[in-house]
Amino acid sequence: MAHWQLGSGSPSVWPTLGDMRVDSFRFLPRSFRAMFESPEPLAGETDIVWAPFDVRLADAKIALLSSAGFSVRGEQEPFDAETERKQPFWGDPSWRAIPRDIAADQLEVTHLHINPVDLLDDPEIALPARTLDTLVAERIVGASTSTHFSVMGYQQAGLEEWRSTTGPEIVAKLRDEGADGVVLAPA
Repeated sequence: MAHWQLGSGSPSVWPTLGDMRVDSFRFLPRSFRAMFESPEPLAGETDIVWAPFDVRLADAKIALLSSAGFSVRGEQEPFDAETERKQPFWGDPSWRAIPRDIAADQLEVTHLHINPVDLLDDPEIALPARTLDTLVAERIVGASTSTHFSVMGYQQAGLEEWRSTTGPEIVAKLRDEGADGVVLAPA
């Protein structure tokens, strides 16, 4: 059985699920671990980010943002894993719009730091659109946006592009969708 480690803390405190351990750093050179396990705050970014959520959840329109690197097979270009293989500190800073009603077999995953097999079998793991739809049907959440979003995680080197381009583009789309909130569904 494969053992995957969750990349935080020492091996004695890594969460496990039965005999399975999740290793978020499996595809990184071992010497890179320390840089990703406990990153230092970036210059000028020491304040806690907080935005009040003034809408009742039962009245709110919610979007999903996955860091699993989902794209729509045959319709969208997959994330750029080749450049990341050559430059391990680089991460594709682009994003993909994922229709809320997309069928699981229409999705593909491009991400060097996760095993995509389980995500392809059950995208709900990192893009819980059906779960969100259920919460809407049960009136726990007001509505779901018609589009959700996916990015490729591990964006250490491309943070400036995230600040200046990726983040603002996603926020603009969320506003276009009328989203009151977004749930980050990490991979």
